[in-house]
Amino acid sequence: MAMPPSTDPRCLLPLSLGLFQGALLLFFALFITYDEPSVQAEDANLVANRLYSIFPFFQDIQVMLVVGLGLLLTFLPRYGLSALTHNFFLLNFSTQWALVLQGLLHHFHHGQVQLHLHNLLTAEFAAVTVLISVGAVLGRTSLCQLLIVAACEVPVYFASEWAIVTHLGVLDVGGSITIHVFSCYFGLGLSKALFGAARQPVHPKAMPTPDSDLLALVGTLILWVFWPSFVAVLCQPGDAQHRAILNTLLAMSASAVTTVVVSSLLDKDGRLSPGHLQNGSLAGGVAIGAVADMAVPPVAALALGNLSAVACVLGFRFLTPFLVRKLALQDQCGIHNLHGLPGILGAAASTVAILVASEDTSGSRFSQVTPVGVNASEVGVGWGGDHGVGRQALCQVAGLAVAIGSSLLAGLLTGMVLRLPCLAQPPEQLCFDDTLYFKIQDEAESLGLGGTVEEAALALKERV
Repeated sequence: MAMPPSTDPRCLLPLSLGLFQGALLLFFALFITYDEPSVQAEDANLVANRLYSIFPFFQDIQVMLVVGLGLLLTFLPRYGLSALTHNFFLLNFSTQWALVLQGLLHHFHHGQVQLHLHNLLTAEFAAVTVLISVGAVLGRTSLCQLLIVAACEVPVYFASEWAIVTHLGVLDVGGSITIHVFSCYFGLGLSKALFGAARQPVHPKAMPTPDSDLLALVGTLILWVFWPSFVAVLCQPGDAQHRAILNTLLAMSASAVTTVVVSSLLDKDGRLSPGHLQNGSLAGGVAIGAVADMAVPPVAALALGNLSAVACVLGFRFLTPFLVRKLALQDQCGIHNLHGLPGILGAAASTVAILVASEDTSGSRFSQVTPVGVNASEVGVGWGGDHGVGRQALCQVAGLAVAIGSSLLAGLLTGMVLRLPCLAQPPEQLCFDDTLYFKIQDEAESLGLGGTVEEAALALKERV
């Protein structure tokens, strides 16, 4: 079935992408360059060591985003091909767009932008926010609309990150606040503005099947395995990075076990929900990001993983239906339960960890929860002992408020833009359907070997 002429994106999509790639080529030709090769042997060794220390983490994150997250979105049985492809496409588009903005804002010196692997990594972190946010409207939006989301969200993310991390000094090495909370509420604002107050009925094509749930669970397992790299990659090498890996593994292990417990208790027959397993098992990785490199005790990481899994599963069972009934809020992938609630828990945990450190007015306990690379004396004693610690705790709360407020507002405004008729929102009958974007050869056509539909049907009948 073809889309109506008024919403046909056949010209708009390739034209806009072609112009973007042309502009990107021009920008790279004029401004992007690599570092000058080092002539000092010790400098060359230092560069090599930095590369070898970050590249394995970078590769892990690539597997997470391309394979793990893509498969997680295939729980929609007739939209799996589109979900995988759109996830891969948006990752590349958003990363390229983030590299341009990042270069102009932070790395533009003497008319040139020097490209590093670290630049590419932080650009992919900006792309992650887009991949998470579009989960709220997955299946009900066109590719043209998703391009607009990426174009609008990436610069807002950079502005929000600057306000939270650089200006407020929020401690959030794993992105619980800056990535997960921000992208969640951007997506919810986007959904609310796009669909308005009309409650969307459950689409018959959006119901998972055992096969689609199994494929999505494979994506969960891939994300679970590689998540420690996502949290630890930006930590200072050494003790902080070691702690981040350990804390993340403990939190995710706890969330996986707790998800099974809570999901089973919520069913009268003690059965498990595939959706709970696909999301709750990852909740610990979201929550631990804000405290991952702090010297919190191992039991704290386990407890945070337990709490995040409980919040995620209960969110799917009770909060999501409540938001649909009261606010007509559509959240197709449940990003509020996986990214929003655990992200808020992570922000609260970081505040508690900092306040607990104030028991020692000399600031020594605060230095135990302050990541490597942050001078505890400047943060604590420099501001007046416990008063400095209290101020840092307030900054954590303020950073959470900034993330939620800025993302909601930006999401609402972006959703209003997506309602423009030229952006080709798919009609209801073509939502959650791969045939909207792909030529899919059905069994009758393959048997007919290029003949007419009637001939293909006869061939199929003869074979039966």
